[in-house]
Order: sequence, then structure tokens, then C-alpha cells
Amino acid sequence: MRILRWNSIRTKLIVFLLIPTVICIAAAIFINYSYTTESLRTRMVEENKNLLYQGYRNIDSYLKEINRISLTVYSDSEFYRLLDAGYDDMSANIRIYASLNYIYNSTPGIYQVYLYGMKNNEATLITENTPKRWQSEVPYSGAIVGSKEQLAIESTHESHHYGITSPILQVTEDKVFSLHRRIDKIPLNQALGYLSIDVRASALNDIMNQLYDRDHEKIYIIDSQGHIVYAGQSELIGTTIKDDWYKKQNTTLQQEQGSFKQDDSVFIYQRIQSIGADWTIVKQIPVSYMLREANQTAKINTLLLGLVLLIIVTATILISIRITAPIKRLSRYMTQVQTGNLNVDVLPAGNDEIGLLTNRFGSMMDTINNLILREYKLELSNKNNQLRALQAQINPHFLNNTLQIIGTLALEMEAPQIYKLISALAKMMHYSMHNDDRTVTLQDELEHVKAYVELQKERFENRFAFYYEIDEGLLSMPMPKIILQPIMENYFKHGIDRTKANGLISLVAERKPDGYVRMIVQNNGSQIPEERLELLRKDLDHLSGSLVHDSAQQDPRKPSIGLINVLARLRLVSGDDAALTVENLELTGVRITLEFRSLMESEEQ
Repeated sequence: MRILRWNSIRTKLIVFLLIPTVICIAAAIFINYSYTTESLRTRMVEENKNLLYQGYRNIDSYLKEINRISLTVYSDSEFYRLLDAGYDDMSANIRIYASLNYIYNSTPGIYQVYLYGMKNNEATLITENTPKRWQSEVPYSGAIVGSKEQLAIESTHESHHYGITSPILQVTEDKVFSLHRRIDKIPLNQALGYLSIDVRASALNDIMNQLYDRDHEKIYIIDSQGHIVYAGQSELIGTTIKDDWYKKQNTTLQQEQGSFKQDDSVFIYQRIQSIGADWTIVKQIPVSYMLREANQTAKINTLLLGLVLLIIVTATILISIRITAPIKRLSRYMTQVQTGNLNVDVLPAGNDEIGLLTNRFGSMMDTINNLILREYKLELSNKNNQLRALQAQINPHFLNNTLQIIGTLALEMEAPQIYKLISALAKMMHYSMHNDDRTVTLQDELEHVKAYVELQKERFENRFAFYYEIDEGLLSMPMPKIILQPIMENYFKHGIDRTKANGLISLVAERKPDGYVRMIVQNNGSQIPEERLELLRKDLDHLSGSLVHDSAQQDPRKPSIGLINVLARLRLVSGDDAALTVENLELTGVRITLEFRSLMESEEQ
């Protein structure tokens, strides 16, 4: 019972690990099962709709083929003439038999053909290639079709002999549906006779067997009166459907196509409106059969849930014991310290977090006696650091103020060139002293470059010219500090020819249509050796944000370090797509191009 005390970590670990695990796994199984079943049901309904539609097309084609055959009474001119004139002689009878026999044999599935001629009041029946003639004053009532309809389809029924009582050879009775056609004298709309074609219901087997699984599903063809034209269960053919689902969904079945769920089954239907027929194909699929795959998956997931729970319970108990034992030991150490015993012998407790905590507690107890001394040393170190930082701030200001005093003295001594150089140097120092400024404007950066170039002109005795071309709209653009001066510095360190006076360095800044800014620093000095240029390009290509720190560890005298530092700082401010390219010009000189997204564009976005 002590293991299950609520105020113990062990009990809380078991409960708080099991509850979310059970909830998450159960929710995952439920969501997965719901989604799978719904997806599977939707997919199967759509597939079966397409399947029934194909069945409808095949049945429609079959009925149209029977109808086309029935129309041969009009295309057979000799047959039509005999029907109009009457047929008593032997040759006429043979011709009539031949035409009816052609209809009988034209399509598989025809059970018998019945013809009644109004001229002679004679009925002829072709059954299994056996013609029979019968005299009657009126045609068989079921074969009569009105002048408006011209054609009718009679639902499936037991076969009969259309009232012919003369001896007929023994034939196998079957369930048939019938096509009845009225044969008119054109254009008088006067009945010459009636033609009936009985078709075995089994003729639909080849079509219907492709539409369902006989072992698990059911299929029906139902006419508008509820009579079963065809069914997978042969004993239902020709009967009236009495199932509850038909009584409740009879109105729904009048639609062109659809589906509904009832009595643990899903029903998919397709209406057939063909010549003389108004039928509906209905397919019944048990939900259990439709979702068999999802149910199987749910069973597997449930077994996995039980297995996972068993593993989690076992692991939780073992882990809780493993965790709580060193915690209790650590609690005893703390109790000793609380009583005043600062020399506690702390034993190692492993390499996990609890062991680390125990080891840290031991280390803390080892150092607690000299804590006051260490605090004094730390305070003294902090004071020294603050003093150094204050001195680092005072010295640049002192130098800057001294330069201003010297510049004023130069003016008083009428030495404007010295004042100009000292002012340029003072500007550069003042610009560099404001380290808190992360970004400056391009105007500020340009002024810094001008001061730097002014000093270099004095150094190199005006052996070079400097010009710049910058879009006015870019002067207020923010940019990282001290970007342009390190680029220009490479020219004065490595590129300028001291023996010539035609040196040239230029700065061009422009805004590109895509929102980026391009800056080009170009000179006519010495080119960079190809091997060195290739190494520089590799360093720039592999640059990442971490190189800002790494570059500080390298030798700052290397020319590539300044460029790498420029690109690294530019990427930190404007984004990783900032680029710096270096290339030798065709004859002499070097071009360095910077491309980066304008900080004004970034802030607007």
C-alpha cells in the first residue's frame, strides 16, 4: 500500500504517465478508426456508384438491343406486307415463321416470341425454335399496347404461352420479362398486330454478377411498382419486395443515383430509365463487410494498446523506484545539514539527473565553508572589471578631445592641411567610438569613408582619385556599421601602385528592381593572384553566421578576414541571402560587389 500513497512521487509518476498515455492512444485509435471508416465508406460508395452506373449502361444497351430487334418488323418489308395483307398460304406462313425465328435467335437470352396479326386474328408463338399457330378473335390481353405508348416492358413473371391452347411441346418454364410492341399501319396509326419478346431474367446474370459479391452482398433490380425484376436470390425474382428499407426509402429511390444507410447496411442505387422500362438497381452492402478492414485494424490497435499499457506500467514502476531511492537518500543528507552537520559524507548516486543533483549537493557542501571568502574575491574582481570598462570608455574620449585641441591649435598656427587631416581622423574615431549603434545610415557610412580616403590621400601624396555615385534615395537607408571602409582598405594595403599617380577607386550604390541594393567598390590597382582569389571565394561561399565569432580567432592581418567579417555582419543584419563577390577586372584592378536586401524593405514587410 505504501507504493500507492498519493503523496509519493512513485504514485504520481504512475498515474500521470498512464492517464495521458491511455487518453492519447485511445484518442488516436478512435480518430484513426473514425477517419478510416468514413474514408472507406465514402470510397466504397463512390466505387459502387460507378460500378452500378456501368451496370446501368450495360442493361440499357441490352434493352435497346431487344428494342432494335423488335423494330425489324418495320424494316422487313415482306413481313410487314404479309402482316398488312394477311397470311393464309403455306409460303406466307413460312415467311412469317422465318422472321419470328430470326428475332428469336438474334440475341442470347430470348425465351420466346409472340406475334398476333389483326388481319387474320391469328397468334403465332416461337418457343425453342418450335412455331405454333392459334386462331383467336382477340390478342392476348397482356400483349396489347396502346397507340400512344407503342412499347411497354412487363416486369419479370413466370413464363406462359399467351393463351395458346393447342398442343405445345414440353418446354422448361422460366422467369422472364417481356417487351411488348404495337405494330401500326403507317401513317394511319391503325394496329396491324402485336409483338411480344420474352427475355429470360437469367440473361442479366452476366451483367449483374459483375456488380456484387454473391457471398456477402445483395443486389436487386426493382421496377416502379416494387416488383423484383432481378435479384441475386433467384427465388425473389418476379415477387414484390416487402423489406422495410424499401418502404421507408421508396421516395429516395426515385432519384437518379444515390446511397443511404439503414438496418446496419449501406444501400447504393442507380435508376434505369430505358425504352419502356423504369427500373432501379439497388445494391445492399452490410456495414460489417464494408468496414471489415477498419475493424481488423481496430482490433490490432486495441491489442497494441494493451501491450503498450503493460509495458508502460512495468516501466513506470521500475523507473519510479529507481528515481525515488536516491531522492530519499538526498533528503537524509539535507536533514543532516539542517541539524548543523556541514561535513556530510555524500555518496555518488549514479550518472543520471538525480545522481548529478546529488553530486552537485556534495560539491556545494564542500565549498560552503569558504563561501564568504569567495564572495569577497568575486566582488573585488567585479570592481576591477568595472574599472577596466570605465578606462576603456575614457581613453577614446580623451584621445578624441586631444585631437580636437590639436586641430584648433593647427588653425591658430595657420596649418589648414594639418587641421583637415586631424579632423578626418577625429571623425573616424568618433564614428568608431559609438559601439552601441548596430546600424547607421548610408550617409553616415559615406562620411566615414570620405574621412578615411582623405587620410589615405595624404599618405599616398594624392596618387589616386576617389569618386562615388549613390542614389539619393539610398542615403537614408539603414545598414551595418563600418562596411565600406574595410573593403576600400584592401586597395591601399595590397593594390595601389606607389610609383604611379593615376590610381582610381570608386563607389557606386544603386537600388535594384527586386528591392535589393547593389554596392560596387572598384579600383585599378593590382589584381589578386588566382590561387589566392580562389581561396577567398571558398571562404566566402562557406560563410555562416557562426563565422562572425570564428573570424575573430583568425589572424586579422590576412586580407580575407576583413571581407569575411563584412559579409558575416551584413548577413546578421540583412539576412542570409546577402552576398559579397570578388573578381579581377580584365586588364588590371579588382571589383568587389555587395548585394543585400534593403533594411527599409525588410521593415516594411
